[in-house]
Amino acid sequence: MRVLHFYKTYYPDSVGGIEQVIRQLCVGTTRLGVTNTVLSLSRHKDLAPIQFDGHTVQRVPVNFEIASNACSVQALGALARMAREADVVHYHFPWPFMDLAHFMARVDKPTVVSYHSDIVRQKRWLRLYQPLKHRFLESVDAIVAASPNYLASSRVLASYRDKTRVITYGLDKTTYPNVEPCRLAHWRAKVGPKFFLFVGVLRYYKGLHFLLEAAQGLDYPIVIVGTGPEETALKEQAARLGLKHVIFTGALEEADKAALLSLCYALAFPSHLRSEAFGISLLEGAMYGKPMISCEIGTGTTYINRDRETGLAVPPSDPAALRDAMQQLWNDPELARRMGARAEQRYHELFTSEQMASNYTALYQELVGRRKTAAEKDGLGLAGLPPAG
Repeated sequence: MRVLHFYKTYYPDSVGGIEQVIRQLCVGTTRLGVTNTVLSLSRHKDLAPIQFDGHTVQRVPVNFEIASNACSVQALGALARMAREADVVHYHFPWPFMDLAHFMARVDKPTVVSYHSDIVRQKRWLRLYQPLKHRFLESVDAIVAASPNYLASSRVLASYRDKTRVITYGLDKTTYPNVEPCRLAHWRAKVGPKFFLFVGVLRYYKGLHFLLEAAQGLDYPIVIVGTGPEETALKEQAARLGLKHVIFTGALEEADKAALLSLCYALAFPSHLRSEAFGISLLEGAMYGKPMISCEIGTGTTYINRDRETGLAVPPSDPAALRDAMQQLWNDPELARRMGARAEQRYHELFTSEQMASNYTALYQELVGRRKTAAEKDGLGLAGLPPAG
């Protein structure tokens, strides 16, 4: 079976939560006999096809952006051509240009949409986009939400319950680097033996400004890994607050990120808006057996992190609640250890790449089988028509 994934950006151009989901999905389904290709947009000049983790990455140039929505004329022809060669086209939402490309490329293959998030910001543009969005979601064969929490709380998905199912994200720890003792020693010397960790792109919805407020008056080391649009503002805020114990590492290699995940005391994940639909780095924390602090925002974050079981869930946009949660975990190592152990157990029960790949492969097969059955019925119907004249 051949599956074409379509998303606005992918490895090696960018590393983010959705990119990691697509990667894990491709790696897992390849092991089950699926041939995966990812079509994405790029700003690089060298756009030769890339072989990555057992699947092919095809890139076309970004021509322009409208309200942060990357667009590519070349993508239309590439999508049309590559869709004809695929058995299933797998879209990754949200990306408004993708919806338009689906119609302009006249894709006529079984289609599935991974619904990664509602669109929360850009309200004015969203009103203009609504008709296209709903036409697109009506046209596809299946929609997948990543958690029952998100399916239950999304107003958009409420209109498509009949075609939406839940397949949670999954990770494969064997795809993460084995960390050498010297690298562990380097980071232990740099950040100390006990610290809170955040990993992710520094975006507006990550709630890191609330985490910095919460850090006032505490002397707990907090390591923030990643870069992004909010980086300068966050560093300025930390300086204003006199936070000497907050360390911004910038972007790191995967081996360094794995080292920090191995070493950290707990994950701090203060995302406060629904744009954070799941939280891949939160799931990474569970995979590494770490207790977690997250916010209850009606999304997958509290499907991963169950309050009082795998960590603590606090109200969003509440620095005092974040501070209390950090103090509770910091001052009770045995509680933190038990929560971390339960987090790892929950990861193995629900969130492995193997489970995600198996569920998506079954969905691909279902959609292909449904299309084949419909075609056969149409053929029988034509065969049964009386002769002309």
